[in-house]
Amino acid sequence: MPNPFPEGLVNDDNQDLNPAIQLFGRRFFSDQTTIEFLVELLLVVVSRKQVDHREFDTPLPPYELLSKWPRRCKLEYAPKSRLNLKLFSFFGSSKLDTRHKSHRDHLKELDDAIMSNMMVTGDRKENILKTLENLFLGFQGAGSQRTWCAQSFVPICEGLIAGESIWRQSKARDVEEWEEALYYFSHNQWLFLARGGEVLYLQLCNALRQKPETVTAWAEASGLKDSFTRDEMNPIWLHGQLDLALTDLMGACPKTISELAEFIDSGAEAQTTERTDRQGNEPRYTSCGWCPEEGWQEGYLFAVEVLRLCRAEVDLMDRLELLEVACSMQVLRSLAGQASRYTAKPSLSMAKGYRLAISDPGGHNLTVKQISRASVRAIEKMIYDAIRHPDIKRRVPKPDHLKLYREADRRYGHKLFITLAKRLGLIIPRRGGGMRFVLTERLLRFLVMTLIPANRLTYDTFKLLAETHYGLAFDESALSRASAWVTGIRIDSFGGATDEWLQDMLEAAGILRRLSDSCALVENPAMSDRQGV
Repeated sequence: MPNPFPEGLVNDDNQDLNPAIQLFGRRFFSDQTTIEFLVELLLVVVSRKQVDHREFDTPLPPYELLSKWPRRCKLEYAPKSRLNLKLFSFFGSSKLDTRHKSHRDHLKELDDAIMSNMMVTGDRKENILKTLENLFLGFQGAGSQRTWCAQSFVPICEGLIAGESIWRQSKARDVEEWEEALYYFSHNQWLFLARGGEVLYLQLCNALRQKPETVTAWAEASGLKDSFTRDEMNPIWLHGQLDLALTDLMGACPKTISELAEFIDSGAEAQTTERTDRQGNEPRYTSCGWCPEEGWQEGYLFAVEVLRLCRAEVDLMDRLELLEVACSMQVLRSLAGQASRYTAKPSLSMAKGYRLAISDPGGHNLTVKQISRASVRAIEKMIYDAIRHPDIKRRVPKPDHLKLYREADRRYGHKLFITLAKRLGLIIPRRGGGMRFVLTERLLRFLVMTLIPANRLTYDTFKLLAETHYGLAFDESALSRASAWVTGIRIDSFGGATDEWLQDMLEAAGILRRLSDSCALVENPAMSDRQGV
């Protein structure tokens, strides 16, 4: 069984005995949407945190703490619920049958409190109030079909990042007053913010605590040395720069938005905030789960990619969209990389353990199309087999064996991989048979932004880095390796060019410069010359 990070935190309860959670950590979950992975990651980043009662407010733990993490000490963070802000923003667009009387009454009190603090000339206060409601409704990120409190904002600033809150409607039928209703909100069920973002955060911590010589040896052995700058191979430098970059990310939005959000949530009516976010005089902490210690390689790649996206010269909304893709791609890479360790010979390079054969979007090359379909099935089987590894299987209680494995496959295993890949557009079709891997313009833009450390790279190197980072196979040599992994048979002829469509996509985006028939450069438009040092 994988060793957990933080060390010693696996419990013999029903959750940690689930075979997929044993392998991948607690937990990646199929019901968590792509944006909710990012929201939860940033929720941990902006919240006050503590380890072994040592508190800190920085995005990442201090390096001294990372390098000497106390045994059996959880990472705890204090998320803000922001119930007032969610009520103000989402209640008017929520379903009628979810609008409880106590919520309606409190919203009216909240509106009155906000208007009483307005100093306006000309326009009516009610119009300004409606404008503010529409403004924050425009930042709705996920959960539009859920109760207002279970929805999430697009995380453009710290003031809009909130923890999950679930209204226990069936138990609150006789509730009349808001003060009483506050006891019927649950903040620790992890139904939608289902710990996936926590695992991503722990993966960053696990990676950045590695020794510099360990990272260098891994990069050289796995063919990733040219993928990093000299500084990026130093986890101490990477920790400091990523900490600063995440701070800058949360400060990129105009302060007015965050200040308005904070005023609506706490300034206009403080009782809700005190009741939901604090326990006595102390912040109300919640504990993170754990991730596999051996998966630090995937976490290190993720850390480098997040830093590059935070530094990219794009606007805030583009950056958040790219970070949303990064989080989801990291979940896929974590599932495939960890599964490959338990179904293949151990290797320092997780990308050498699997391949995703990418077919052209139109599916015109039938040979590549068939290999791509076979690689989807092979990934499914690899994850399916990995959670049935003997070391994991023996820890699954015999009476619950069938139930736990069914749940593992459906929620945390190969079906999670397929579901998430479809949401990203990495697998088509969304419904029906014949699933295969493809590349969308959105995914291609993400690869360009994260794989090119300077402002340009040769086309052949770009393809090689896509393979070493994510196992993506585009050209004849990579597809040949993919076919050997999938079927055991190495195919050298594919009935025509396999990656012309990729060149066409890059050229259409204006980022491919052809120097000759055999050489081309891929340019990263979001990376200035001074950054690629």
